[in-house]
Amino acid sequence: MADEDDLDLRTLDDDELVKQMHDDLYDGLKEEIEEAVHILLERGWAPYRILTEALVEGMRIVGIDFRDGILFVPEVLLAANAMKGGMFILRPLLAETGAPKLGTMVIGTVKGDIHDIGKNLVSMMMEGAGFEVIDLGINNPVENYLEALEEHKPDILGMSALLTTTMPYMKVVIDTMKEKGIRDDYVVLVGGAPLNEAFAEAVGADAYCRDAAVAVETAKDFMKRRHNQQGAA
Repeated sequence: MADEDDLDLRTLDDDELVKQMHDDLYDGLKEEIEEAVHILLERGWAPYRILTEALVEGMRIVGIDFRDGILFVPEVLLAANAMKGGMFILRPLLAETGAPKLGTMVIGTVKGDIHDIGKNLVSMMMEGAGFEVIDLGINNPVENYLEALEEHKPDILGMSALLTTTMPYMKVVIDTMKEKGIRDDYVVLVGGAPLNEAFAEAVGADAYCRDAAVAVETAKDFMKRRHNQQGAA
């Protein structure tokens, strides 16, 4: 890692600092991101502007290179962790200012499955794209999903499975939502290594997401469509 004295972030003007933040996110440098967020706040930047121009844009670049196979999961987890450092500072300020969110997502790994690296990556990338994410963790029975939907009223429900034996549980959750008459209230996205588009269609999900970058793009598309429908209504 470069020596701390190499670059004093305070000597950079706003544009240079934001570009540097994109680089530091890409390199997973959490402390530098936290320092830069503080500097921009001191300079009078609105929290939402820092979120969108510095963090979200930086993670968008990370997402593209992840999708294209230039970056891999360990590097993306580091980048997402650096972004989390910045978000930790901004989150209370964003709440105060009532900054707009792209949407809300409840996500969790299904019952019987304790894999969470992919899910954690989706959570962090979704946060990095401006969504509020409620992460239910692993091994979730249908009741956990229903309670979270009831409590948080999200736009999107995300389910993850990494075992062929736990994949069918996604259908249990979706069928229960249908029985309760709430299936159409949510966009349901599913993901995990053994899944594919045919499976997602068979269980009644809205889309299958191959990886975290695709999940973010898919979620954004659905939110855009929803806004367009509301606008037309």
